[in-house]
Amino acid sequence: MTADVLPDPLSTLLRAPAGAVNLAALDTRATPGYPGEGKADADAHREALAPQLADLQELLFADGRANPEGAKRVLMILQGMDTSGKGGIMRHAIGLVDPQGVHIKAFKAPTAEERRHHYLWRIEKALPEPGMIGIFDRSQYEDVLVVRVESLVPKAEWEKRYDEINAFELKLVEQGYTLIKCYLHMSKEEQAARLQARLDDPHKHWKFTPGDIDARAKWDAYMEAYTAVLERTNTDYAPWYVLPADRKWYRNWAAAALLREKLAGLNLTWPVADFDVDEQKARLAAEG
Repeated sequence: MTADVLPDPLSTLLRAPAGAVNLAALDTRATPGYPGEGKADADAHREALAPQLADLQELLFADGRANPEGAKRVLMILQGMDTSGKGGIMRHAIGLVDPQGVHIKAFKAPTAEERRHHYLWRIEKALPEPGMIGIFDRSQYEDVLVVRVESLVPKAEWEKRYDEINAFELKLVEQGYTLIKCYLHMSKEEQAARLQARLDDPHKHWKFTPGDIDARAKWDAYMEAYTAVLERTNTDYAPWYVLPADRKWYRNWAAAALLREKLAGLNLTWPVADFDVDEQKARLAAEG
């Protein structure tokens, strides 16, 4: 199977609504843009993206090697409630590309050292190098999500961070970054089923922490916080994409297809040799 050509760009179909956002009105089981029949052929459609993804990633990497000062970089940000599928995307979508060209960073609670710095300090340290694809499992948005819901800083402090984050992302885009911000939109009912599955299977107990239930108890507050994020940081230069996440097979395909679209949109070309190709061919032939 070859990679599908969609009638409409997936980025258009998944783009978060402009202005006011009603998360309850966005279907967590929707499959916008999916070209197949459903779960039965999802693996085939997702795996069909691998050859083109590999070529596009190699182009990006080559650009970074040949032009480190002006090279492009790609940063995919994954945000969502516990069990929404950040790890699944990394295994089944990002896993389609060469791991040597990918830098993955998972942001946990800030360390003592990180708390001594501005909240964006640890984000800047983890940004991908020229020619690399960076994947953030959580991100700077934790500082207007968890921080807001758990009242870790005064409201006046986290309120100003939306504008700070917008300015930070604009600077990144101006430096050659392509930002792919994905909100994994999962229903409360689906999360309950996934948490129950982890509790029922001893092989999955390591994935579960009691804190998952603590956060779930504040579901409505988190939905308010995510709504604010989607409304206040959904810029034209760094838009949000809402990936329906109740169907794992669709979520994984959509993440891979969106990454392919964004890489292709860079319109990169292979670097021109900085040596005389014919001369080097002659040298190689002379060596026998």
